[in-house]
Amino acid sequence: AMAVRGSTKLRQLLKQRNGEALFVPGCFNALTAKVLEKAGFDCIYMTGYGTSLALLGLPDAGYASMTEMQLNARYIANAVEVPVLADADNGYGNAINVHRCIREYIQTGVAGVHLEDQVIPKRCGHVAGKTLVSLEEAAGKIRAAAEVRDHYDPDFLVIARTDAKGAGLGLDEALKRAEAFLEAGADMAFVEGPETVEEVERVCRALPPGSMFYNQTGVSPKFSQQQLTDLGVAIAIAPNTMTRCAVTACYDLAVKLKEDPLQEGVFNDAISEHACADIHAFSGFAKVRELEDRYLPADQLEQKYANATHGWRAEDPADSKKAM
Repeated sequence: AMAVRGSTKLRQLLKQRNGEALFVPGCFNALTAKVLEKAGFDCIYMTGYGTSLALLGLPDAGYASMTEMQLNARYIANAVEVPVLADADNGYGNAINVHRCIREYIQTGVAGVHLEDQVIPKRCGHVAGKTLVSLEEAAGKIRAAAEVRDHYDPDFLVIARTDAKGAGLGLDEALKRAEAFLEAGADMAFVEGPETVEEVERVCRALPPGSMFYNQTGVSPKFSQQQLTDLGVAIAIAPNTMTRCAVTACYDLAVKLKEDPLQEGVFNDAISEHACADIHAFSGFAKVRELEDRYLPADQLEQKYANATHGWRAEDPADSKKAM
């Protein structure tokens, strides 16, 4: 079968859903992307905040460079079969930088990105202190993104984000910008930071069908799958639920380990029946064994596993827990 691009997969997925909202949780690295895929999600989002925190240990305040964001996006897109959407911040410069940004994001294998109208350095859409570029400059950047999309991968999703609401310019300005960005060639519009159900409804009414991208986090209201569909949302993201889960769960275990090193054993026992307890299975050692069987010389393979005493030897593919 021919390989299908992530972008094409996502376009097909949106078409098949027939107006049913697509709920997309965020991951911050390849590992959390694999977790979300294993849980059954059809599409995954790469959070900029989580990328900055996971890769640099820094907040979402314009620290992460384009290279670092695209590096993480490439790892994530290669780790899963489902399409990935990524944060492209403000395109890391003006329209000329956006040209390179979108071309190289397409090359990472992600299915699409969102691009916002903030100045450099940008910051989290749900934190105070944001400043925007003019509508004209922002529209030029979206036009550049759309042209690169059309040239290199017409299925690639260009989502135009406006932070006008959070920057204190109001919802009218946000909708005016969203409209201008769609006019400039964006596939979807992302009005960041509505604070009430009424505001979300107003955004949905103002945007053409199928073009509403919603971030259900921070100051914005949370909706069920059915409510998102009823509102007319095309894609809804929950960017940092996994980030918060990882930080808090790791911290809780760290505190216990600090008190007593034997807590590691207690923890391992507690998760022994977990769907992801077998880390060798989760990471994909079965695939490695399959590839070895297919490609390595028989005598080399035999020698490789002749004296194996634990986990993932040829005749013992599932005994990895003892090796932990």
